[in-house]
Amino acid sequence: MLPPADYAQALERLQSSSTIAKAVAEVRVGMEPSARQRATGGGDKPAVDKQPGLLEALDELVHPDTRGTPMSALRWTLKSTYELARALTDQGFRVSAELVRRLLHDMGYSLQAPAKQNEGSAHPDRDGQFNHLNALATERLAAGDPVVSVDTKKKELIGNYANGGTEWQPGGEPQRVNVHDFADRALGEFAKAIPYGVYDIANNQGWVNVGDTADTAEFAVNSIRRWWNTLGKDRFPDATRLMITADAGGSNGYRVRAWKWHLGQLAAETGLTITVCHYPPGTSKWNKIEHRLFSFISMNWRGRPLTDMRTIVELISATTTETGLTVQAAHDPEWYERGVKISDDQLAAIPITPHEWHGEWNYDIAAE
Repeated sequence: MLPPADYAQALERLQSSSTIAKAVAEVRVGMEPSARQRATGGGDKPAVDKQPGLLEALDELVHPDTRGTPMSALRWTLKSTYELARALTDQGFRVSAELVRRLLHDMGYSLQAPAKQNEGSAHPDRDGQFNHLNALATERLAAGDPVVSVDTKKKELIGNYANGGTEWQPGGEPQRVNVHDFADRALGEFAKAIPYGVYDIANNQGWVNVGDTADTAEFAVNSIRRWWNTLGKDRFPDATRLMITADAGGSNGYRVRAWKWHLGQLAAETGLTITVCHYPPGTSKWNKIEHRLFSFISMNWRGRPLTDMRTIVELISATTTETGLTVQAAHDPEWYERGVKISDDQLAAIPITPHEWHGEWNYDIAAE
């Protein structure tokens, strides 16, 4: 009997000689050289060929038309590749999480987050209002008048709290923040920052008035007042008109009496005729301030705890973009009382003129 080493060498020579003999035979019958390592049909069969019904079973688990039915195996569970593989195994298939991942890719599936696109029922005059607002804003900008977009940004907790996003830190040394996002009782009613923004469309410039009491109509109009006194009147020294685009709801909503009353006070103080155009209900995301100013502020302070008012103001003021956006911000120390009512007589005294097109959304307030 041959020693193990000699036996291995003999087997290798036998395999080599048989491989060479096979190659010689293939050349003699006219076979051309090929980049393939195996003959067509050689190698292991794909799992879907060896396990009929596998693709159909997987598709039934993840397809939107079937996964939401009460009879679906994964109706109430996380649909990870591991859970899908486990569900298929329970049906008698031999699969792994990696095989499930590859099959899903081949079937055209991909990981996707829900998209916020369904806006609910739209007002029948939604497009008409967009056209009216856009035409008027274009006309005012061409005339050199100030046109601003306004809104309140999301309220932010003041303190050592987690803020969405990530920031570069030394490895293994994340910034420590509070475990729970409970408002600091020591701050009482001043536990949240309320940023109200004014975006100057013509100059790509933002102003943010950061209050800490309440998001009222008085606060909203005072934010516009502070913008005018700080930036607006120097940018537009000859202006006699101011156009404001605002959401349909909130502290600057078209149904808020106090909003119109305080705008009347501002018009009288500044000598400006103020034109207001509201976006139709349910379309606040189209307000320019949302994607021209607020989105960049959120990007600038991502991953940073908003520990105090000074930090918030400085982070807002440091916001810039490659397209030239500049921002100024300031803390508003004023106290704004909630629930202030405007009487019928006060409302009637406002020098307001509705537009012919949806006068509830579009109106002028004269400087009287």
